[in-house]
Amino acid sequence: MTSTTEQIAAGQAAYTKRTLSVYDIVVLGISNRFIWRCPSSEILRYYDECVSGNHLDVGVGTGYFLDHCQFPSQSPRVALMDLNANSLEFASHRISRYSPETYRQNILEPIATDIPKFESVGVNYLLHCLPGSIAEKAVLFDHLHPLMNPGATLFGSTILHNGVRKNRAAVRLMKFYNRKGIFSNSGDDLKSLEQSLHEHLDDISVRVVGCVALFSGRLQQARPRPEQ
Repeated sequence: MTSTTEQIAAGQAAYTKRTLSVYDIVVLGISNRFIWRCPSSEILRYYDECVSGNHLDVGVGTGYFLDHCQFPSQSPRVALMDLNANSLEFASHRISRYSPETYRQNILEPIATDIPKFESVGVNYLLHCLPGSIAEKAVLFDHLHPLMNPGATLFGSTILHNGVRKNRAAVRLMKFYNRKGIFSNSGDDLKSLEQSLHEHLDDISVRVVGCVALFSGRLQQARPRPEQ
């Protein structure tokens, strides 16, 4: 495997069935509130603001936010996209009431599947797990553009390493996660995030809560599919 492939594998390999069974308690309950200082209620509120009735979630985790958010439709179309089969299975089962579509995909590679387009795309806690600089990670926006209708909203959150105030626990945990390859965010900062968002989307909104940047933007024009 190339180093990038190895980094991608390391970032998603942490999501085993055992890890997923305690993820909501450890990450969404404890880490978000006390270490990253962005309670999960803040992220859920962002989902409620941005999610549509025709939604794709990329990097699905346990499906917690899809399970708890308020869709504007009683019968939304929901799709899940992730490289990790465990996450897809766990999240799909959790929100089975929506009969979700599932797509196993490395988001850093072009998406060849011809999928009907969406009105919203969520990339929650995804960027800090991807290898490379934010400018390099932003290729995922190019890969997602063909799946978005004009005017569709892309939103998400990511844990920043630089330019945010970190308590001691955050410093230690971030260092540990980067060393293990679970995170790859040692170069991630707010300015780079904002620049990449402005290069790929319009009507950008970014706000920082603790160590976490909550962001959104709209696809205002049809964009060409990236070359294969």
